[in-house]
Amino acid sequence: MDQVYSGAGFAVPQVFPDGNVDLAVVRDISLRAEQLGYDSLWTQERIIGPSVSLEPLALLSYLAAITKKVRLGVSVLVLPLRSPPQLAKTLATLDVLSEGRLIVGIGLGGSDKDAPAYGFESGRRVRRFNEALEFMDALWKNQLVEYEGELYNLSGGSMAPKPMQKPRPPVWFGARAEAAIKRAAKYGDGWMGPGSSSADDFKESVAMLRDALDSEGRDPASYPVSKRVYVAIDDDADRAERRLADWFGHHYGNAGMASRVSIWGSADHCYEQIDAIIDAGAEHFLLNPVFDYDEHLDALSRYIRP
Repeated sequence: MDQVYSGAGFAVPQVFPDGNVDLAVVRDISLRAEQLGYDSLWTQERIIGPSVSLEPLALLSYLAAITKKVRLGVSVLVLPLRSPPQLAKTLATLDVLSEGRLIVGIGLGGSDKDAPAYGFESGRRVRRFNEALEFMDALWKNQLVEYEGELYNLSGGSMAPKPMQKPRPPVWFGARAEAAIKRAAKYGDGWMGPGSSSADDFKESVAMLRDALDSEGRDPASYPVSKRVYVAIDDDADRAERRLADWFGHHYGNAGMASRVSIWGSADHCYEQIDAIIDAGAEHFLLNPVFDYDEHLDALSRYIRP
């Protein structure tokens, strides 16, 4: 490996296929992950969909109240479907409530088909994305905001409190396409590879990212590279695959997706697959089991780093 591997975050229980939100499980797993030494806890965004899942920023607010030192992240917010002033205010509040522990993951989203449900016309996703980030930056960094874009405008406005982290909470981009990776290198503070990419695909994306960082004159040592890893450790590999398929069918409406994007099987097999992703360039992981959370906390703790 030509990079220093820095550690792992854990995806908190957020999706409840049986229809019952179990707050005790959310609390106990989050507190235990912090106690064990995972560096971060993560939520994900899926607002419209078939699954029983908690809204990510409201859940992070709860985590900010019950934890003390672990960082708190969302991977990723579909930025073109969010109101920039409202989101900037919510994220600044979260950063204050967590005493500066927030990591903001943002992405373009896979399509624009749901835009009308959020009050946006379909199209111009990249423009909405770029302006939304510029607008939020202006609200976070300036006492008096003068912002004039094609889509968003504010004259003489202000927002407080500002985020505790300066100049802003770290913004990690979720990006796959070349243009999106170049955007991440230019405007982001870190990058998280998609959970749906293989080790080979991830390696190609990391090489593309490093070239883009070099073009922007940015130091890769100060730019985290992470990856979401859906993982199911079970000596009965067939059972693990079935349970993953059930979860993906509930959450994404696509049971077949599980075997394409996940790692499953015995502990040693899963470790080999994760190690291959480290060799492909991952410096950080978002480890995402979807059942047997306690057992996975222990089994995956080998990837915790001080």
